[in-house]
Amino acid sequence: MRILLDTQCWLWMSLAPERFSGRGRRLVEDTSHTLYFSAASAWEIAIKHGLGKLRLPEPPATYVASRAAALGVVPLAIELAHALRVSVLPPFHRDPFDRLLVAQAQIDDLTLLTADPAIRQYAVDTIDA
Repeated sequence: MRILLDTQCWLWMSLAPERFSGRGRRLVEDTSHTLYFSAASAWEIAIKHGLGKLRLPEPPATYVASRAAALGVVPLAIELAHALRVSVLPPFHRDPFDRLLVAQAQIDDLTLLTADPAIRQYAVDTIDA
C-alpha cells in the first residue's frame, strides 16, 4: 500500500508512536508499505515551529531531514497540479496544508493516514490513524 502520512501522523512516528491506533501503528511499521511525507507537511512543521506552536528537539531543517531519512519515508514534492487541485475541493476543511495533502492523495492515488475526521469527508482513500 502507498500511504501518505498527514503531518500529525508523521510527528507521531517521530515523537509519540503510542498515539497511533493498533492498526495505524501496524501500518507504519510494516515495511511492505511505502510511506510518503509531503513537502506540505515539512512546510507546516516549519511554520508552526517558527510561531512557537510546535516544539521539536532540534530546528526543523535538521530534525525533519534526519527523521525522514531514519523513518524511511519517501519525500513527496508539491507539484503545480497538486496546488491547483485544491481549488476544486469542497470546503470541508479550512486548513490549507490538509487540503493540499488531500489533493496530493487524490492525484497520486495514495491512501491518506490521518486522525482528522474532516479529511475523511473528501473523496480520498483514508485510514484512521
